[in-house]
Amino acid sequence: MNNASATASPQWGMVVDLERCIGCHACSVACKVENAVSLGFFRTKVYYYDYAATNPFNRQPTTKRAFLPTLCMQCTDAPCLDACPTDAITRAADGIVHINVDVCDRSRDCIKACPYGAIHIDPVSQVADKCDFCAHRLEADMAPACVEVCPAGVFAFGDLKDPASPVSVFNAKHGTQVKAMKAQEKTRPRVQYRGLGTAVPLAMEKKVPTGRPHDPMSYETDTWDQLKAAFSPAPASTPHPTTPRKG
Repeated sequence: MNNASATASPQWGMVVDLERCIGCHACSVACKVENAVSLGFFRTKVYYYDYAATNPFNRQPTTKRAFLPTLCMQCTDAPCLDACPTDAITRAADGIVHINVDVCDRSRDCIKACPYGAIHIDPVSQVADKCDFCAHRLEADMAPACVEVCPAGVFAFGDLKDPASPVSVFNAKHGTQVKAMKAQEKTRPRVQYRGLGTAVPLAMEKKVPTGRPHDPMSYETDTWDQLKAAFSPAPASTPHPTTPRKG
């Protein structure tokens, strides 16, 4: 990569504020519409997680639901880039990791290498596909579709080099609370999170698949079995006696 062009180019980055996410799926729906993502596949997916908690008002057991939006992390040390046998995956000067559909050989090595479930084989084009921060919108000075439609202001996005950009302002205010998902993977992602381990249990990271695409059937029911230990089953209802009809 040309160092001069990297210096001149914006360096796109994002922070996902899990303290604000309401699980509405506006981001994943907008992503599908904007990028014509096939049914059953995702560039952006919101995971649910139900878990036992304590009601802060009456200190009684209750259930809480957390939400985790996921997308391509645009890793600085991208495992998919190193795994691709045809060099179809490249990193642009602005930091976005792209897939060249004309070179992709559908080997699926990139899918196996990704620890975030971010890549899938599109069933129509039959090549690898993933989030690219809606690069076509960035070229038109528009924000990614997920950023634009989110009603809760979950996605802080912008040029990491610009101190006035939304992501830089967010980092300046909340930087000590921001961390990478699956930090043990050491991929140095451009997408970071606020609220991992606080607003969202750290165990929720395990719902995000490694080495395979997102599962369209993976939702809150995945963790309901964990709740059985925290909540006793409801007592069986006692049938009301019936009075025989006269006549």
